[in-house]
Amino acid sequence: MSRRVFIDTNIVLDLLGERDPFYQSAAQLATLADKGNILLIVSPISFATVNYFLSKFESPKIAKEKLRKLKILCKISLIDEEIIEKGLNSGFKYFEDSLQYFSALASKCEIIITRNGKDFQKSSLPVMTASEFLNSFQSNRQA
Repeated sequence: MSRRVFIDTNIVLDLLGERDPFYQSAAQLATLADKGNILLIVSPISFATVNYFLSKFESPKIAKEKLRKLKILCKISLIDEEIIEKGLNSGFKYFEDSLQYFSALASKCEIIITRNGKDFQKSSLPVMTASEFLNSFQSNRQA
């Protein structure tokens, strides 16, 4: 069974917005998911936020098409009343990060991939950048 990997909004933006110098590692995550080596989990918040930002730089039609392609590669985590409640009562500095975290937990993710690790200091899950994850993934495959 593939590792369940939660990717934060900034990683989705790096991938779909092709943001240098972070695009390459985000694309490698997508390739691992496409090959079935990992299962990417993305929250509905990320889809909405990424659509908003991409639509500022390209047409809404292109932004939605990119999100459709991403949806093929990933599963969507749930955000329900319980997750909202946990987020509202958590010690996270930012509410959005608390929702991402509790959504990742509810989706049985094993790790959170983000470029803002400091925002997940209260996480019981390991938190890594895409590059750190890729390095550890390669090391574990070679061992």
